[in-house]
Amino acid sequence: MADGVSAIPSSVLRNLADKLYEKRKNAALEVEGIVKQLAMAGEHDKITAVISLLTNEFTYSPQANHRKGGLIGLAAATVGLSAEASQHLEVGDTAAKVIKFELFCVAFALRLSSLCFFLDAICQQIVPPVINSFSDQDSRVRYYACEALYNIAKVVRGDFIVFFNQIFDALCKLSADSDPNLQSAAHLLDRLVKDIVTESDQFSIEEFILLLRERMNVLNPYVRQFLVGWITVLDSVPDIDMLGFLPDFLDGLFNMLSDSSHEIRQQADSALSEFLQEIKNSPSVDYGRMAEILVQRAASPDEFTRLTAITWMNEFVKLGGDQLVPYYADILGAILPCIADKEEKIRVVARETNEELRAINADPAEGFDVGSILSIARSELSSEWEATRIEALHWISKLLNRHRTEEWKDALFLINVENNTRNTAAIARIDVGHFWSRDDVVGMDPVLSSLNDIFDTLLKTLSDPSDEVVLLVLEVRACIAKDSQHFHDLVVSLIRNFQTDNSLLEKRGALIIRRLCVLLDAERVYRELSKILEGETDLDFASIMVQALNLILLTSSELSELRDLLKQSLVNAAGKDLFISLYASWCHSPMAIISLCLLAQARDQNLWTGRYIFLILTYQHASSVVQSLVEEDINVKFLVQLDKLIHLLETPIFAYLRLQLLEPGRYTWLLKALYGLLMLLPQQSAAFKILRTRLKAIPSYSLSGEQFKRASSGSPYSQISYMPSGTQISEDGDMNEESRNVHNGINFTFGLQQFANVQQQHRIHSKTQAQSRYSSTSSSKEAQRPEEPRRPSPVPDMSRLPSRSSRRGPGQLQL
Repeated sequence: MADGVSAIPSSVLRNLADKLYEKRKNAALEVEGIVKQLAMAGEHDKITAVISLLTNEFTYSPQANHRKGGLIGLAAATVGLSAEASQHLEVGDTAAKVIKFELFCVAFALRLSSLCFFLDAICQQIVPPVINSFSDQDSRVRYYACEALYNIAKVVRGDFIVFFNQIFDALCKLSADSDPNLQSAAHLLDRLVKDIVTESDQFSIEEFILLLRERMNVLNPYVRQFLVGWITVLDSVPDIDMLGFLPDFLDGLFNMLSDSSHEIRQQADSALSEFLQEIKNSPSVDYGRMAEILVQRAASPDEFTRLTAITWMNEFVKLGGDQLVPYYADILGAILPCIADKEEKIRVVARETNEELRAINADPAEGFDVGSILSIARSELSSEWEATRIEALHWISKLLNRHRTEEWKDALFLINVENNTRNTAAIARIDVGHFWSRDDVVGMDPVLSSLNDIFDTLLKTLSDPSDEVVLLVLEVRACIAKDSQHFHDLVVSLIRNFQTDNSLLEKRGALIIRRLCVLLDAERVYRELSKILEGETDLDFASIMVQALNLILLTSSELSELRDLLKQSLVNAAGKDLFISLYASWCHSPMAIISLCLLAQARDQNLWTGRYIFLILTYQHASSVVQSLVEEDINVKFLVQLDKLIHLLETPIFAYLRLQLLEPGRYTWLLKALYGLLMLLPQQSAAFKILRTRLKAIPSYSLSGEQFKRASSGSPYSQISYMPSGTQISEDGDMNEESRNVHNGINFTFGLQQFANVQQQHRIHSKTQAQSRYSSTSSSKEAQRPEEPRRPSPVPDMSRLPSRSSRRGPGQLQL
C-alpha cells in the first residue's frame, strides 16, 4: 500500500476523489502515465501496489466520489499497461525487421511474455471490484463502473472471457436499470462483450446456456430484449451450435411471444423462425423435448403464441418421424382444441396438422400408445366445441377400423393354426366375431380393451346438440358392435339410455335408430330391440319405445326393405320370422299391432265352394285386435296414437292399402278394421273426418252384403273378444280347426291371446299407478289440512229456492 502511495502523488490522489468530473478525469490521466512509466521500468510490484490502492481505498470506499475516482483510476491503469504492451509489440516488430538478430528476438519474446502474464494477473485484480460496483446504490457509480469495464474490455479482449458469467449477470441487471444514461452505456458494453465472445475460442456455450435458462422466464421487457439479442448473436456464430441447446430456452422464447411490447414479440418471432428453418435443414434434432414444450404453448391464451406453436407442431409432424411416435397422444391433445379456435389461421393449421397426424400409420411396437390416443379422444368428447368433438370421434373411428382390420387377419391366422389347415375356404367360413369374443384372445385387441373405458362417454355423447356428432358416435358404436356380444351390449345400453333420458328418445330417437339400421342391418337391429323389449318390466317405457319403433318403421326411407319383407309375412319364411319376432314386443301398443298387421298385407289364395277367396289374414287379425279393446284401453294416449295412424294411412307407404279399398268385396276385413278404428275416434276430431272421407270414397258397386255377413259372423280362427268387464268370451268360427288357426307358421289365435295378456298387464299397471297417485294425493291433503273443531252441520233453509247452478236436469252433472 505504501508503494502505491509513494508512486502516486498526493495531489493526484486528492483530485481522483474530487467531486468534479474534470479533476477526476485529469487525475486518471496522470495515473495512466505513472503506470505506463512503471511498466516500462519493469516495476511490477509498484504497479500491483497502485492497483491495490485504487481498489481498497477508492472503489470500496463509503464515499461515492472516491468510488467514482477509483473506477476511473483502474480503467486508466489498465490502459497504461496496454500501451506499454502495444509499444513493445511495435518495437519488437521493427527490431525484428531491421536488426534481425535472433538473440534479440528471443529476449524480446521473453519480456513480452512476462508483460502479458503480468497483465493477466493485474486483470484478475482489476475486474472483480469493477463488477462489484454494478450493484452500487448510486447510479453514477454504476455508470462509471460500466465505462471502466468497457475500457478494460477493449484492452484485455480474450482474457476477459474468464469473467463472462459475472459480466453477463451484471449486464442483465444493467439492461433493466431505470437510468437511461446507464442503459445506453450498458448497450455499448454489451456490444463489445458480444464481439469479444464471438472472436474467442475459450467461450463455454454450456455455461452460457445455464445462465440463459435461469433468466428466460424474467418478465422485464428490457431483460427479455437483452436475452433475445444474445441468442440471436450466438446462433449466427458458425462454431456455436445453439440448435442443440434449443430445448433449454425454447419455452422462454415462446413466452416472449405474448409480451406487451411489439418489438420484443417481433424479435422473439424472428429468432423462432430462424431456428425453425435450421430445424428443417438439420439432420439431427431433438424433437421429443421440444414437442412437450409446444404442447403446453398450444394451449396459451395468446393467439399469436398458439399459432406459432401449432405451426411448429405441423412441421414437427412432417419432419419428426419415429422420434415423435411416443408424443403423438400429447400432440393430438394440443391439436384437437385448436381445431375449433376462434382464429381462422389457427384452425387451418390445426386441421392440416391433424390430417397429417392421422395419415401416419404408426405401430404399437414403435411406441405408438393406442390407449393414450383413445384417452385423449375421450376427454375431448366433452369439449364445448363441436368441431373438436367431431375430430375426436374421427380418431376413435379410424383407430378402431385400422386395428380391427389388422387383428382380423391375425385372428384368421390363429384360427388357421388352431385348426391345422390351410384351406382358405374353410377359414372364410369361420365366425371371426365369435373368435374375438373368446376369453383367450380378447386381450389381443388393445383398441377394444381401451374402448371399454369410453362406452359411457359415447353414450352420453348421444345427447349432443350436434347431429353430426351423434351420427359419428353411432358409427363408432356400430363399428364396435360387429360381433354379436358387443352388438347385444350396444342395443341394451341404448335402450337403457332411452329409458333414463326421455328427451333423448323424443328428440333423437328416430335419428339414432335409423342410423343404426343403416350401419348394422335394419332387420338385425329391430329383432334385437324387440327381443329386449319383450321382457321389459317397465311397461310404460316399453309401450313408448314400441310406439317410437313402429313410427320409425312406417316412415323411414332407410327401412323400406324391412317394410317390403314384412309385406310378405304369409308367403316368405324370412318375413314370417320377422313378423313373429316383432309381434311379441309390439303387443305393448295396440296401434303398433294394428299398424303391423296393416303393413303385412300378404294374400293367401284358397279354394272354397268353387270360387277363389282372398283371405287377408293379417287384416282380419287387425280387425280382431280392434274389437278386443275395452274401455280402459281407450284413453288419451291411445287416441293420440290412433290419430297418428290415421294420418299415416294417407301417406305413400299405405298407398297399396288405399288401392285395395277399390275392391271392398275382396278386402272386407280391411274395411271392417278401418270402420272399427273410425268408431273409436271422437266425431269432432280431424282424424275422424279424414278416415270418414276416405271410406266414403269406396265405390258402392263392388260392395257385397253376403261378404259382409260372412265377415261379421265367422273367422278362420278362434276369435277372442272382451266384455266391458274384461271377461274373455271365445266364439268358434267356421274354421275352428287347429290347422286353420295357423298359417305358414303364424298362429294368429295365439298371437291374439298374447296381445290380450300383455294389454291386461298394462291395465293392471295403470290401475295400480292410479291408486298410488290417489293415495299420495289424499295423504298430502290430509297433512296440509289444519285441525278444526267440529261444527254442527247447518240445517238447510227449505224456504230458499236452489240457485240456478244447483238446478240439474236428468243426466246432468253438477260441476
